[in-house]
Amino acid sequence: MKKIGREVAFLATGAQNPRNGEGSFLRLLDGRIMYAYTEYYGDSWEDHATARISAVFSPDEGESWSQPSVLIEKDADTVNIMSVSLFRMKNGDVGCLYLRKFASEGGILCVPYFTRSSDEGGTFGTPVRCIARDGYFVVNNDRLVRLKSGRLLFPTAYHGADLDHLTPGEIYVCYSDDDGASWNLSADAVRSPYEDNVRLQEPGLFALPDGRLWLYTRTAYGHQYQAFSTDDGLTFGRVTPAFRFSSPDAPMHVKTVGTLTLAIFNPIGYHPFEGKTELWGSPKRTPYVCAVSRDGGLSFVDGATTSANGGFQDFIASCYAFEDDTEESYCYPAIIEVEGGFLVAYYHSNGADTCLNCNRITKVLYREIN
Repeated sequence: MKKIGREVAFLATGAQNPRNGEGSFLRLLDGRIMYAYTEYYGDSWEDHATARISAVFSPDEGESWSQPSVLIEKDADTVNIMSVSLFRMKNGDVGCLYLRKFASEGGILCVPYFTRSSDEGGTFGTPVRCIARDGYFVVNNDRLVRLKSGRLLFPTAYHGADLDHLTPGEIYVCYSDDDGASWNLSADAVRSPYEDNVRLQEPGLFALPDGRLWLYTRTAYGHQYQAFSTDDGLTFGRVTPAFRFSSPDAPMHVKTVGTLTLAIFNPIGYHPFEGKTELWGSPKRTPYVCAVSRDGGLSFVDGATTSANGGFQDFIASCYAFEDDTEESYCYPAIIEVEGGFLVAYYHSNGADTCLNCNRITKVLYREIN
């Protein structure tokens, strides 16, 4: 497997900054690239600890970066804000989706909010709550998608209404037909074919060139699982294994840059379990690879690969490696095109026993991909 890319930034943790990650890129109108991410501050790195959205900026296609600055601070009634997605809106505003965790009588709730900036991220307006229903709704970073119809949407995994008693995940799609002014939640849930205590987690969406909407989702079943929609995300068909994308209990991300569609994930078909685990006991999220499609992602979903024919090994061998040190862990990427290539940002364990630690930004040139 060919190794590609080089580090252009490393957002290391430090005293009173135990975790940096879950980010999203956006090109600003002056040509700079903004990378917004979750900055945890205080003494805890856990998901419900104190965090805000901070940002760094590059004036030269990712070659150098500014010092971090706060983009959106949490308010006093909020436990944290995290897991950001940036998006250019139809009127030119900067759109920003993030998760807000806050206390309720039943425990900690987690709900996506959407806000926008008319001054390129200098200030943001009053956030709009995307889901009226209370509960614990997980939305990954860098997940906003716009369809040809103009619909803006993102997937969310619902885990009940209490952090202390989370339920197995089921997936909904949140969508806006007025460019983010208001949001609706799909009526029907996408559910796992199995009755277990994990089910479906951390979904992503990708619009295929034939009009189908591809839903892919993290599972504990050894692969990503998938389903397809032909009605712009309102309903989905049967949930089945995406056998090409073997993975531990970890998310995948799919995005197009230039003429290439990238799928970034942790393959266990290439690197079998060796007993190395994260702090929480799950297999380490390593190595970190990139599959490449030149037909808009159709080759990711329409191949004949199954668990029986062994073809997934050939598929993984044809991928490219961002990271191949299996002592470390990597996850939660964000992607943006730059001149001559693309940037990928992701968590890097940096020697810790959890992958949710530092943030590395890697630059890949198109000429590195055969």
